[in-house]
Amino acid sequence: MSDIRQKVHEILAAQALIEPQDVRDDMTLADLGIDSMGVVEAIFAIEEGFDIQVPFNANEPEKSDFDISSVAAITRAVEGLVLQQAA
Repeated sequence: MSDIRQKVHEILAAQALIEPQDVRDDMTLADLGIDSMGVVEAIFAIEEGFDIQVPFNANEPEKSDFDISSVAAITRAVEGLVLQQAA
């Protein structure tokens, strides 16, 4: 498991109040029991944890450039943002 993937799993698990090993890439945030407020908190935790700015509008999440459709999509989006930050 990549460091980024592992950290994303840990952040989402903390929001869902479950163990990181119980988070699977194919799960949605709803599967994890994370509500809209939890999504916002998870985004903040991701920004802080990776020192990145996430292009996410909590008022219009469907118009966001940050894909939150699954754990795998979130991981890919974070990987892309981390690469941009490093460039």
